Amino acid sequence: MKKTLLAAALVVGFAGAAQAETSVTLYGIIDTGIGYNQIKQGGDKATRFGMINGTQSGNRWGLKGVEDLGNGLHAVFQLESGFDSSNGYSAQGNGTHNRLFGRQATIGLAGDSWGQLDFGRQTNIASKYLGGVIDPFSNGFGQANLGASFSSANTMRLDNLVLYQTPNFSGFQFGIGYTFNANGSQDWKLDGQSDTNTRGFTTGLRYANGPISAALTYDRYDNDANFDSAINEWNLGVGYDFEVAKVSLGFGQTRNGLMQVQAPGAGVSFSTDDSIGVLENIDGLKVNSYLVGVSAPIGNGKILASWQMADATNSGNLGWDAKKQQVYSLGYTYNLSKRTNLYAIGSYGKNMYFADDVKSTAIGVGIRHMF
Repeated sequence: MKKTLLAAALVVGFAGAAQAETSVTLYGIIDTGIGYNQIKQGGDKATRFGMINGTQSGNRWGLKGVEDLGNGLHAVFQLESGFDSSNGYSAQGNGTHNRLFGRQATIGLAGDSWGQLDFGRQTNIASKYLGGVIDPFSNGFGQANLGASFSSANTMRLDNLVLYQTPNFSGFQFGIGYTFNANGSQDWKLDGQSDTNTRGFTTGLRYANGPISAALTYDRYDNDANFDSAINEWNLGVGYDFEVAKVSLGFGQTRNGLMQVQAPGAGVSFSTDDSIGVLENIDGLKVNSYLVGVSAPIGNGKILASWQMADATNSGNLGWDAKKQQVYSLGYTYNLSKRTNLYAIGSYGKNMYFADDVKSTAIGVGIRHMF
């Protein structure tokens, strides 16, 4: 009898140890509200009033896990699926692929001393590093987020990406990655024909220590079958937290195209928006991007504000005479708990897509819950 009890205790003990070495976490965000959108160009106008979703943060659910392999080495994975909370549809589809885990699908190794190496679909370095430094809206809130002007930082996800990031060294972290094909499965390269894969790399350095934060990023993507000149963008951002308010500044330059445009309104088509896509080569196009941001705690919440501008030059291949795109945004978040908050947002953009007199207005209120 004593041996049986001892054996049972050992089994339970080993099971507990195994569980301690391996963990899987279910997590997610649900973000839904009511809003109004209007897009105007000349005499044309489109409006929509009703339910909005994924405004502050994209709706998602995911699984992430880690296994302790010993000696400071860990196996890690993350699977993340986006969805539309207003109708239950999946998100991150591109018309060809129905992505189950369109937000992220990675597996990798992490070392306490040398950093982390991930393989699979994931965001580029600019999307990871720049927003946290300069964007009061934290890469969220639709056209209010920095992606309206800094196209490589517009939560751009890359397929077939190998990404390495160092540990944090006294506030510094460096990352670099290479994609074998940025969108979709990797194609075969036939002898005597151009490579149809959109290859490229993403890299950057960020710093956060005390009130100071900064980031420098660079992205470059090329497709021999479609164009000879690569799309490339570099960005620099700095921020300083005065405690009563955080102030941030950003500047970037994009050449030979746009990486991921922030559309002023889904499903709305005027004279220009159909001609711009993801990783869109526009040979010779130059865009200078600017952002000034402020966030300040007020009561149990935070007020958010930013101005951003994208100034395009040498725009002949764009197809129209480019105008300076400007976006003005103001928002507020109020914490009901550590996981639930309310928000309000108002954003106005003019000369969207660099097109004369395309104006976009977005107003909304909502609730976000994280689990």
